[in-house]
Amino acid sequence: MRKFFCSIIALILMVAAYALPMNIECTGAHEVDGTDTLFFFANEIHVRSKIGAVDWHSTATGEAVVTDQEEVYSLDDGGYYIVKDGVEYSPFYVFVCKPANVEMEVEAECEATNLYLTGDAEPYRYIRRNGSASAYARTCSIEYTTLGWGEESWEDSVVNTTAKMAIIMHVSKILRATTIKMCYDSDIREPLGMPAACTTAELPEDKVVAVSMMLTSLATTRGSEGEKSNELNRPTRQDIITSHTSDSYSGPLEVAFYSNPTPAAQFFRWTIYKATERIVTRTDKEIRYTFSENGNYRVVCSVNNPSCESDSMEMIVNISESYLRVPNFFTPGGSCTNAEFRVAYRSLKEFHIWVYNRWGKLVYESTDPAKGWDGTINGKLAADGAYFYVVRALGTDANRDSYIGLKATYQKKKRNADESVNGVYQLSGDVNLLRCRK
Repeated sequence: MRKFFCSIIALILMVAAYALPMNIECTGAHEVDGTDTLFFFANEIHVRSKIGAVDWHSTATGEAVVTDQEEVYSLDDGGYYIVKDGVEYSPFYVFVCKPANVEMEVEAECEATNLYLTGDAEPYRYIRRNGSASAYARTCSIEYTTLGWGEESWEDSVVNTTAKMAIIMHVSKILRATTIKMCYDSDIREPLGMPAACTTAELPEDKVVAVSMMLTSLATTRGSEGEKSNELNRPTRQDIITSHTSDSYSGPLEVAFYSNPTPAAQFFRWTIYKATERIVTRTDKEIRYTFSENGNYRVVCSVNNPSCESDSMEMIVNISESYLRVPNFFTPGGSCTNAEFRVAYRSLKEFHIWVYNRWGKLVYESTDPAKGWDGTINGKLAADGAYFYVVRALGTDANRDSYIGLKATYQKKKRNADESVNGVYQLSGDVNLLRCRK
């Protein structure tokens, strides 16, 4: 079967190689630059002329190396052409597959891993009939295990790659201890039925210097995702924070940030910017921060060690401007839509509401804007009609002076005119309680 297979290969190669008037026995072949076809042999080179006895000439010197022979078993590696009756035929190039004597050492760097080869890693070189030099670079396959980010953590990731052999070879940075296996000349050896030629080298844990990270975050949520809420832009998913700048969220927003470093990382640096101003610098592996003012924030994390400079990632966090609106009616006591008297809001850091009946008696009070009055007094549904509310609230976009002024109004609880400036909300008015008729 092998002889049949080799004969088929030989037939195909002879057609491809300028229809040479010779038989090439059981070889692998490779084209170089689209012009030269190289034939490889497992051990001894054996070629036979199909046109009888010929002279065999070297393409490098032009001299005859074998004369008046139909078959040749002992050609050296290199290029040849045949001559018969003064006629030259197209050159061909033959090589014996090199022995498996390559060894490898590993040196890990920050951005790459270097493989140093000893032994015969040189290309197959030859001289063309016109005197120009050329070479066929030997190839190899390289396999090792590194780390790749999965859905939530770093996981082992097997890398298979091919490359041209050289004294020094480079692969991507490796993030964990591993065995590196290199098999060379497979493109030559496999067609010849030769066993694989491989070598291995170890990259131990204490030699891994490359670092990487994956910046992730978890937000402190308010309520459940999909739940109907009177807070606009409410954070309802823990993994909401991304690098996208289009999303914005109601503040204050507390977020835990995780660097998720690879094992070689030793030092951490976190920097949080509001616009272009640096407002936070920390050196912990993970941090937690509350965004208590509206604006656009950039969270940057970098990890490194004494050997390698930082690997960095960043996220964008947008906090909405504050918002507060008070409805003018609600319909408690049944299955109607507006069953509670609740404000619509976003990005509030202080809130207080008082509700009075027509005789000035306090019937409801709260400091939580997410909650509302259900229209009951002492467990019984209040009478239909108008009730008077006073709201004092402070947004994340309010300045310090506004904050101090609002605190003073908390103590007075005066029913003054509406006033909302720079995130400070001082609102009052009537809300109508309409009994639900469903």
